Amino acid sequence: MPVKCCFYRSPPAEAMAWSESMDTLLANQAGLDAFRTFLKSEFSEENVEFWLACEDFKKTETAEKIASKARMIYTEFIVADAPKEINIDFSTRDIISRNIAEPTVRCFDEAQKLVYSLMAKDSFPRFLKSEIYRKLVNSQQVGTHKKWLPFL
Repeated sequence: MPVKCCFYRSPPAEAMAWSESMDTLLANQAGLDAFRTFLKSEFSEENVEFWLACEDFKKTETAEKIASKARMIYTEFIVADAPKEINIDFSTRDIISRNIAEPTVRCFDEAQKLVYSLMAKDSFPRFLKSEIYRKLVNSQQVGTHKKWLPFL
């Protein structure tokens, strides 16, 4: 099922810069929004959502909040049959499962690296060839970045 979207365009030069690296793309809100819309069209948005949840989790300061956020991430992305289960190997999943009782801000690092690698090697190159990205780069409309508004 294709994702239909309506969006205000970023300047083509800004969109072209996203092709430099996935880090550049993820650091730019418009790029992140475009990539997320692309991943939704491929039914794999859980990858970027997990990566973003991990980035936020690493900024958590109190032990109480670390435990709470870790359980949320575990329940949403890691546990078998999770609503947004990510594709990671058994060994990584097992280590997280054993460590979730006493989580640290680094408890999802290995899984986050695996998901990042999957996106960088698989989804990101397809995104750069996608119609969504091509339309942004080929846009003749120049203006300030507004907001990407996906509609399903």
